Amino acid sequence: MAFIKQKTQQSINEDERSAPRDFDGLCLELNHDDAQVRRWAIRDLATYTQASSTLAARLKIEDNSSVRTAILDALAKFSDDISVSALVDCLRSDEASLRNEAIEVLKSEPEQVAPIIENLLNDSDSDVRIFAVNILESLQHQNVEKWLISVINNDSHINVCATAVDLLSEVGTENAVNALENLKCRFADEPYICFTVDLALQRIRQGDH
Repeated sequence: MAFIKQKTQQSINEDERSAPRDFDGLCLELNHDDAQVRRWAIRDLATYTQASSTLAARLKIEDNSSVRTAILDALAKFSDDISVSALVDCLRSDEASLRNEAIEVLKSEPEQVAPIIENLLNDSDSDVRIFAVNILESLQHQNVEKWLISVINNDSHINVCATAVDLLSEVGTENAVNALENLKCRFADEPYICFTVDLALQRIRQGDH
């Protein structure tokens, strides 16, 4: 009797993925018990422009890190309001890895993030404001210095201001000098702020950035 080789689970999954699957079928596979099947579904859903809301909803409940990464990568490709909003929601997550991945994706989307950056910089959560400053680091937008100056002029949280000063030491110009000097006066009893402000002023005046 001929020996019939039993299919492995991997080959079964590969056969299933190679079969024709429509949008609704892929959405159903987002709830599959196998994380690999979910990842395949996400990658295939990335070809559907209407999938951003479905993937954003899945991101809120997905507990597998590799699947979440696949969702974030897919949302980055869409670059629409829904996907950007989902990424911003990640900034409020208790999981540092998810927050950091979302920040990296948002850094790569200057055109989509720029319209909402002011809201992030004025968020009630100081951590979100710090994350917003971190996003500015790679945003390469013409208003980056203007936004940073606004932060150190108006934000009352020392860590938010310190993060903004760190970035101003790299991108700041003479336009930031007055705001930096005022910040130093405002936090005169905080040695770290005084040190970072002095460093930023030195670099700006030397043109070392």
